[in-house]
Amino acid sequence: MYSSPFNSFQGSSSSPVMEQNNEEVEQLNYNEKRADEISEEEIEMIEGESNEGEQQVDGDEGAGPFEKKQRKKKSSIWDEMTTVVLDNGTIKVKYNHCKELFAKSATGATSQHKRHLNSCLQRKMDIGEQSKQKQQVLSFTEGPSDGITSITNFSYDHAKVRELASRMILAHEYPFSMMEHVVFNKFMKAVSPFYKKINRQTVKEDCISTYTIEKRKLKSLLKGASRISITIDLWKSGQKIQYMVVTGHFIDSDWVLQKHVLNFCNVPPPHTRVIIADALSKCFIDWEIENKVSSITVDNASYNNVCIRRLRKDFSLKKRLSIGGKIFHVRCCAHILNLLVQDGLGQLGGVIDVVREGIKYLNNSESRLLEFAKIKKKLQLPSRKLILDCPTRWNSTYLMLVSSLEFKDVFQDMQTLTPDFTMFLLILSG
Repeated sequence: MYSSPFNSFQGSSSSPVMEQNNEEVEQLNYNEKRADEISEEEIEMIEGESNEGEQQVDGDEGAGPFEKKQRKKKSSIWDEMTTVVLDNGTIKVKYNHCKELFAKSATGATSQHKRHLNSCLQRKMDIGEQSKQKQQVLSFTEGPSDGITSITNFSYDHAKVRELASRMILAHEYPFSMMEHVVFNKFMKAVSPFYKKINRQTVKEDCISTYTIEKRKLKSLLKGASRISITIDLWKSGQKIQYMVVTGHFIDSDWVLQKHVLNFCNVPPPHTRVIIADALSKCFIDWEIENKVSSITVDNASYNNVCIRRLRKDFSLKKRLSIGGKIFHVRCCAHILNLLVQDGLGQLGGVIDVVREGIKYLNNSESRLLEFAKIKKKLQLPSRKLILDCPTRWNSTYLMLVSSLEFKDVFQDMQTLTPDFTMFLLILSG
């Protein structure tokens, strides 16, 4: 704030004081005329320099009554700078973004600091990152029908990520250690910088929680069903471990046919009626459907007949049978058909065994398969692969025989060009 030049007027118009005051008035008038022409940046720089030259009225809180009052820093650029004292006692100004040191002006001018901050690349990058974090991210959610999406504000939900990770592990049978793979975590970090690593113990517990939630949902769905049909099947894994699968079929309240696996448990041999019947009874009680079972479909193994006979007796005593138990025991039609076809194929057992073992012999060696492919290409036959059947599935045996007939000429050339293959077939035939 400039004081009026007329306050010190004491002499004539020709006095030196009067001349000096007239110059100051002319300078003020000139500045007022240029006020509208000066850019905002220049005005800010001028105000910063003038503010640095002012004395603080109240003084610093830590200053004593006899200490010199420090000038108050009013410019906003001091929020991005820090005053430091070097080991040799020199006072420097350190920029918070680029960490560079500049000399501090004795007059408190900040023009050079403003120019540097305006051109500082690191400051621009930091401001850009802050604006990205403040900016809301949009996510697209698929609607109930194809082609319809809704846009919502994105917010990272780690609980939802853990739930989906457990469902992924269960659906695709991935190992728990997959969540700790380095490349997988890099991939997830690239997808979302908010992603947090999930260890194998956590995902294991999440899988159990997901199973519990889905089981609770299925139990609620089963409560609305009046009758439930059960199918069971026993099979052996590659580790020679025997399992039993129990599947429930029912119609829900919307008249939609539902099919869900109710139990998948290990049933060690011997497969007696007591062991299988007890396993089924525990499954029914666990799912609270012991009063809703209308029929049980099994294959034609002898132990299944005895097992169903015992279950029918238990259900009849508790008056839980539908239609007097006439449809309680259902024999699997697919298994009956397989037994019929296998009985007919038994008449061609020698021929089928030769074809099956011949395909195994070719598949066990890469060089034999390459030779087989060369002959097939020379004869311009379709690029189909050899099919090896499963002896207990008649349809796979049929497909194996059909493909072998297409490659009949290839087998004949293989016998001519490959003595080992000819000797192998002779041993099988003999």
